[in-house]
Amino acid sequence: MTIATGYLLDVTQQRPVLAAVGSSAANRCARWVAVVYSFAALVSLTYWHHHAGFVQHFWPERFFGLFNVPMSESFFVGLLLFVLAGALLRHKRFALWIVLIFQALGVLRAILIWIGYVAGRPLPSWTPRVGQLFGSGSSQVLATFSGIFGIVIIVVLWRSRLAFQARRSPGSRRITALILAVGLSACVLLAVLLSLKSPGSLGQHLVFGLRVVFGINEEGLFLQSTHGPEWVADVIGWIAAAVMLVAAVVFLRSPRTLRIIDEDAELRVRRQLLTGHDDSLGYFATRRDKAVVFSPDGRASVTYRVLASVSIASADPIGPTEAWPSAIAAWLSEARTYGWVPAVLSASKGAAEAYVAAGLRAIPLGDEAIINVDTFRLTGPGMKGVRQAVSRLTREGYAVSIRRHRDIDPDELRHLAELAEQWRGDAPERGFSMALSRLGDPADGSCLMVVAAAPDGRPAGLLSFVPWGRTGVSLDLMRRSKNGPNGLVELMVTSLIGDAAAHGVRRISLNFAMFRRVFADADEFDAGPITRLNNSVLSVFSRFFQLETLYRSNAKYRPEWVPRYLCVDSPLSLPRVMIAAGAAEGFLPDPSTSRALTQKISSAQFGETVAAQESAALAATIPVRRLAQQHLMRRDDLAELRAAHMPPYPVAVPRTGSLDTLVDAPIGTELSVTGRVLSIRNHGGVIFAHLTEGGALLQLLLNDADLGRPLLRLWSQTVNRGDLVSATGIMAHSRTGERSLLVRDWAMAAKSLHPLPPAHSGLTDPERRARQRSLDLIVNPEARTLLADRSRAVRSLRDTLGAEGYAEVETPILQTVHGGASARPFRTHINAYGIDLSLRIAPELYLKRLIVGGMGPIFELGRNFRNEGVDATHNPEFTSLEAYLPYGDYDRMRELATELIQQAAIAVHGAPVALRPDPQTGEQVRVDLSGQWPVVTVHDAVSRACGRSITPDTPRAEVAGIAADLGIAVPDGASAGEVVSEIYERRVEPTTVSPTFYTDFPVETSPLTRPHRVDPRLAERWDLVAFGMELGTAYSELTDPIDQRARLTEQSLRAAAGDPEAMEIDEAFLTAIETGMPPTGGLGLGVDRIVMLLTGSPIRSILTFPFVRPTLGRLTPGRPTLGRPTPGRLTLGSSTPG
Repeated sequence: MTIATGYLLDVTQQRPVLAAVGSSAANRCARWVAVVYSFAALVSLTYWHHHAGFVQHFWPERFFGLFNVPMSESFFVGLLLFVLAGALLRHKRFALWIVLIFQALGVLRAILIWIGYVAGRPLPSWTPRVGQLFGSGSSQVLATFSGIFGIVIIVVLWRSRLAFQARRSPGSRRITALILAVGLSACVLLAVLLSLKSPGSLGQHLVFGLRVVFGINEEGLFLQSTHGPEWVADVIGWIAAAVMLVAAVVFLRSPRTLRIIDEDAELRVRRQLLTGHDDSLGYFATRRDKAVVFSPDGRASVTYRVLASVSIASADPIGPTEAWPSAIAAWLSEARTYGWVPAVLSASKGAAEAYVAAGLRAIPLGDEAIINVDTFRLTGPGMKGVRQAVSRLTREGYAVSIRRHRDIDPDELRHLAELAEQWRGDAPERGFSMALSRLGDPADGSCLMVVAAAPDGRPAGLLSFVPWGRTGVSLDLMRRSKNGPNGLVELMVTSLIGDAAAHGVRRISLNFAMFRRVFADADEFDAGPITRLNNSVLSVFSRFFQLETLYRSNAKYRPEWVPRYLCVDSPLSLPRVMIAAGAAEGFLPDPSTSRALTQKISSAQFGETVAAQESAALAATIPVRRLAQQHLMRRDDLAELRAAHMPPYPVAVPRTGSLDTLVDAPIGTELSVTGRVLSIRNHGGVIFAHLTEGGALLQLLLNDADLGRPLLRLWSQTVNRGDLVSATGIMAHSRTGERSLLVRDWAMAAKSLHPLPPAHSGLTDPERRARQRSLDLIVNPEARTLLADRSRAVRSLRDTLGAEGYAEVETPILQTVHGGASARPFRTHINAYGIDLSLRIAPELYLKRLIVGGMGPIFELGRNFRNEGVDATHNPEFTSLEAYLPYGDYDRMRELATELIQQAAIAVHGAPVALRPDPQTGEQVRVDLSGQWPVVTVHDAVSRACGRSITPDTPRAEVAGIAADLGIAVPDGASAGEVVSEIYERRVEPTTVSPTFYTDFPVETSPLTRPHRVDPRLAERWDLVAFGMELGTAYSELTDPIDQRARLTEQSLRAAAGDPEAMEIDEAFLTAIETGMPPTGGLGLGVDRIVMLLTGSPIRSILTFPFVRPTLGRLTPGRPTLGRPTPGRLTLGSSTPG
């Protein structure tokens, strides 16, 4: 619908056909033409005050004349060039025709000059005057080049004509003609009247008037006349120029949209917001002073407003990101169609990238303050000001209420809206991309209202937040009474954060701070002079636009700053865009404040429609699973069982006892057994099935005579392999003599919806066995056997320690300081106290504190966690055993370790043996573990491995040379003892088969160990190694608090230098041992590795649920890649093998 005035276009009633905007090359051509004319206008205006003779010889005039761009010393010409450049920038087709006419005139002039030159005839009288228009006069050389350039430019512009699709405003031709006729006629008449006192006839005065208005007389173009005062010519010339400039602006201006979004379009936008849109400013797209354009498939949209011929899109496109490009293309096409300059205000980084991909340019605009409710803390020195303000107002009796708009009484909500207007006063309503400006609308029931009430109960301030996805809110309105105390906003914001969980809020978007980085950088100690200059300039503007105030008011909450961008199509359009954006946001006067552009309050019925749509969209939906055919068939069995009044998942079923105790019951005994169906053989009237439970197997025999036809048919139709059933009958023999249960009744104990793997192939894939552990235990009896062996081994460890007088204790798993071993910890955060924690890597320090407290012999058998690699012997989560004996040493702990492992072997196998796969056949062979195990010093073991003698006296350079000969990389700065440890881990440990104690390690590798009683360069420590893996370690514990503090301080320095495995200083532990710790022997054993040793199995087999990498698509970004641990890691402290 086109409005009669010709300036307003209702795009909501009739969407224009999206015209092609041309190729990128055509758009670049259009942009360059606009650049050339803008530069010409700037030069013309710069030198307009010079006389004509000077300009004729000025190089810019000749330069632009080569390209047939008109130049003159006239201020009027300069303004017209600016208007033309603006029209070209907006891709106006009529502006293209004007440029083509200029080029055609240049070509025509060149042709005429050459015709006259060849024919020897004089040029027409107007030809030099046209030449003057283009700055070349009658020069044959310049005219030739301008003619050639004109032909090239005409061809290029014609091929790029599709980029100039913008239409003129309807009716602009008629209005322009009226302006010119009335305005110029008035100028001529005024010139004649003002010149009547000068000598000359009326005709001469009329010619004077025409000259000063149109620049002509009866003698031709650009001639002078003196029948009038010079000041009259100047004044009338300026007035006439202004009239023509207004006419040109009116003729080339773009249409404006009538800002009315109908309810259907708003509902579509709201529906897009509810389907996964995650922009904090998305809800402001529902402002009713915006227009909206949808993508062709309707999945995404762009909301915008047209001001000063600028189509300003607000924030991000609405809808899924994959649909953004088509919505952006539709918006850009519409802008090109109507000659609007496209621009985007406050786009997020992701949206800015999408707009840049569409041809726009992104400019950083500022940052949005986002508060993460889960990590926000009111404690700490940085929050002192906010904390004091909240405490003060709370003591004074101020209270805060937080409610959804829909939960507020309509009269109260109306009163709050009136108060908001009253508190705003005469200040303009600001906000376009970050404000809703319709407080109390029935359609905004999901908005959140925070009201601060004074001690007398009257409202003193309020905040209104719009929804941001499902778990966030974004600030819309902030008002407080002029008499309200300072800190009122802080009280409301912190109250919202404190009560956020009750309203499902986890993210809060506060104000937007323009140029935030400038203010933040200026606060730095090393801010440079340019930064400080920028800060000073912005501080001046802050007096009018509150730039720094907004930044400071948000920075006090220590938010996350999220950048926002301004997107423009060309730097030339930036001034126009900034003016339009300033008007839209309320910083500058808005020329379009008409009744048609004001927002309307929706009806109550529309509010109910919106609420129903939100409820339907936000309701939790069950994801649809794609089920296999067998799964669907088993679900059909559920319905059949229920139809037969047999519950598929009953609360109880008949059961005499476990199957392993009943399988050998006497023939003729009536009993009820339970188990999982492993196989079914259906012979029509007789069905055989095998039932298994706990490793026992029993055959069921079902027939028509004993069971009855209905139950037999129900079994045949609903029971499958894998189902858990209860069968009641009499023990008997089948015809083949196999012990069987003659079934007289049965019940479903639990219907399996997943089929078991085929009996002939089983479940053999290691990865699938780890992921489907329950299925693995059902199908593979050896998996259950290994877990049973593990249980017996763990019970033996506890029983042996208990018999030795050790008390079992428990220490914290969540620790504030990671210590007790050298390893990379898992980090987490405790919200209740706002501090970072780590999962323990070893319980050693806590256990030693218990020793100081006099707990006596103690042990702990529990879980430890190390954020390291996964391989055949390592798992991030593992079980360890640590034991401490007051007044013991590492020799006594060696005896204890031997006894623990041998007793565990007896508990598993009945004899002190371990299983090991034979390298040749792969079969498990028994290895004797009885007797005393060898004890070898580390230096002796390393000497044997490398074939050269190494002692504590061997220089570091010699040891490093031996390591290099063996191909072992030595860390920079490693000591001789650390190099020895590297060789040990590479050459000794992997080749050890029989259980062996390696003792007396270099002291620098054991910061928690007592120095050797004979050689202080060594530590009283041993490692137990068997089958190529470390099983445990033990020490004579370091009890000297001064020495211990020095060693941990060195470790902390390594941690500060970036070593993620180095221990931190634990002051609580150091304080405890300063009280006095008795001489103590400490032992650490890897329970998982002991079970691996005894059963000859890999670590994944003996863990109940081994860690498996999540499937692709569910991986957590930023996690370390799982792989083999770094070779040569130094074992520090009683670090139990993981």
